[in-house]
Amino acid sequence: MITAAQLRAARALLGIDQRTLAEMAGVSLPTIQRMEASDGHVRGIVETLTKVVEALDRAGIELIADHAVSSGGGRGVRFKAAARPNPRT
Repeated sequence: MITAAQLRAARALLGIDQRTLAEMAGVSLPTIQRMEASDGHVRGIVETLTKVVEALDRAGIELIADHAVSSGGGRGVRFKAAARPNPRT
């Protein structure tokens, strides 16, 4: 599963906007907008989620799940802990 925060962070690492990600994944811009506006894990049609994750993978992004070890040697960002307080509250 991918979270909305991971999706936004992946775009930031690539330096692309939502429209570019939509084009890379072959999905609509409103789909990406809805995914990024999700609270927590992104929900949607499995095929659409797969397209987005595969597009990020092709672009060199490795999505790391909670408690998972990164297999790559590239640079990246992740939280030190699996859960963190919401900075907006």
